[in-house]
Amino acid sequence: MNDQFLWGGALAAHQVEGAYDVDGKGLSIADVMTAGAHHVPRRITRGVMDGEYYPNHEGIDFYHRYKGDIDLFAEMGFCCLRTSIAWTRIYPNGDETKPNEKGLAFYDELFDYMLSKNIQPVITLSHFEMPYHLVEKYGGWRSRRMIDFFYRFAKTCIDRYKDKVSYWMTFNEINNQTLLENPLYAFTNSGILYKDGEDQLYIMYQAVHYQFVASAKIVAYAHALDCDLQMGCMVASLPYYPYSCHPDDILKAQKYNQHQLFFTDVFVRGHYPAHILKEWERRQYTFDVTNEDLSLIGKGCVDYIGFSYYLSSTVSADRTKETTGSGNAAGSDTVENPFLVTSDWGWTIDPKGLRYYLNDMYDRYEVPLFIVENGFGAIDQLTDGCIHDEHRISYLREHIMEMKKAVEEDGVDVIGYTVWGCIDPVSFTTGEMKKRYGMIYVDRDDEGNGSLQRIRKDSFYWYKEVIASNADKL
Repeated sequence: MNDQFLWGGALAAHQVEGAYDVDGKGLSIADVMTAGAHHVPRRITRGVMDGEYYPNHEGIDFYHRYKGDIDLFAEMGFCCLRTSIAWTRIYPNGDETKPNEKGLAFYDELFDYMLSKNIQPVITLSHFEMPYHLVEKYGGWRSRRMIDFFYRFAKTCIDRYKDKVSYWMTFNEINNQTLLENPLYAFTNSGILYKDGEDQLYIMYQAVHYQFVASAKIVAYAHALDCDLQMGCMVASLPYYPYSCHPDDILKAQKYNQHQLFFTDVFVRGHYPAHILKEWERRQYTFDVTNEDLSLIGKGCVDYIGFSYYLSSTVSADRTKETTGSGNAAGSDTVENPFLVTSDWGWTIDPKGLRYYLNDMYDRYEVPLFIVENGFGAIDQLTDGCIHDEHRISYLREHIMEMKKAVEEDGVDVIGYTVWGCIDPVSFTTGEMKKRYGMIYVDRDDEGNGSLQRIRKDSFYWYKEVIASNADKL
């Protein structure tokens, strides 16, 4: 690992900041999602309803406690912190023409404090935090008008923070919305609530096209503004393995991988791949796509690929096999991989899959890669004021070892590695606190009780040594 490698952690504003109605902040899509649990989906309500519990409203109160949290990250030796800018702090409704200065000032103070501790901000512009008003009035990314609303927000952020932030990403895990069986992804990615009888696939593709245009537009603007700004995309890595060497299994896995990689194809190559165009032709889909859109997409290619990696999935063409799924972060048409174990939430644990994915992506695109999410959600036990989370250390150790092999043996260009939920956040998929990811424990339960005290876990001290040794000590 070279000396410029960016070690750090990753968060999202809506999962940690809280203060959902403070200093002019508007209502976001995350603010209308109730708490869920394993096998109990989060619900989306029409606005904030009495009698419902919305865990993101308070999060872990990072908004008021960020200095103490940044101090802890600095103690671990972070070189960077990936987080997001809550859209509704800057434009509360999303369609205003003037930003909220109190929201802008908060991120000025946050980034200044991070930089004072030698921690680089790595910023996602849209991380499941679009204004709920845009859902109610415009139908979210169903509408072409969203391009201009997002561009105004993103341009405001880049103009304001360009001297403080070098690494940017546009849309978080944009490819998750292809998992149509889980309505949470369409809502959080695009603010879309499907209606009975709608062609969900068609609507998804149209929304994604608008997002591609919006991303390319702001990437092109940033490149023209300052050629040193690094503009990236962000996808969920969902590598699919064939269950067997039967050609039908191999072809099925190939098709699944093509389908999820078409997002990075567009972001990096600047045009739609042939297989997607052929699918649209076969389905007789006609979209709102202009020549200007396609020109913009070609001019707004990203500099690097940011991605999350948690699990791999396995598929079989044999319809007699039980489709167990790979957890709620993958599609349901997957089968159990007999060579892998799973977490308490049913997610496969596959460190070698990270090396496989890194090699596959670098061979395909030849642009730098940035692991901006990798982590282990588990139940942590607080015993005598301590949390002995060897399970997390083991998970992270194995994944970092495979990343090192990809860099040092395979020649993959990896910018950095940020552990997801470096301090316990509200879980995105379930809204739980007991599904803990952090190396810093937050005293809060699934009902919103607790002191919010921060406690270092064993993994805190382990990761500190990993960073100090540049991963020589694992």
